[in-house]
Amino acid sequence: MKQQVKKGVLEIFVLAILMKGDSYGYKIVNDLVQYIEITESTLYPILRRLEKANELNTYNVIHQGRNRKYYQITKFGKKHIDEFLLEWEDVRKIYDILMK
Repeated sequence: MKQQVKKGVLEIFVLAILMKGDSYGYKIVNDLVQYIEITESTLYPILRRLEKANELNTYNVIHQGRNRKYYQITKFGKKHIDEFLLEWEDVRKIYDILMK
């Protein structure tokens, strides 16, 4: 259960970063490190899973002679965030009960 929750939260972190704009793997890791401990080896399976779920699109850009893969959130990714926020309200209510 704990692992599933962490996996889901990491997906939301990635989607939230991409709400700010398209990005590539290395930059996503650097943006996320401010909020949560994550490595590229953790990130790339998440990106593949989100892409497979049609929550991300990808495209390539040549940067300094090398191909760089960019990730872009889709309407399904945005819907995933919306659903998470609704569920989070319920979790927050439970938290409030436990902390009183």
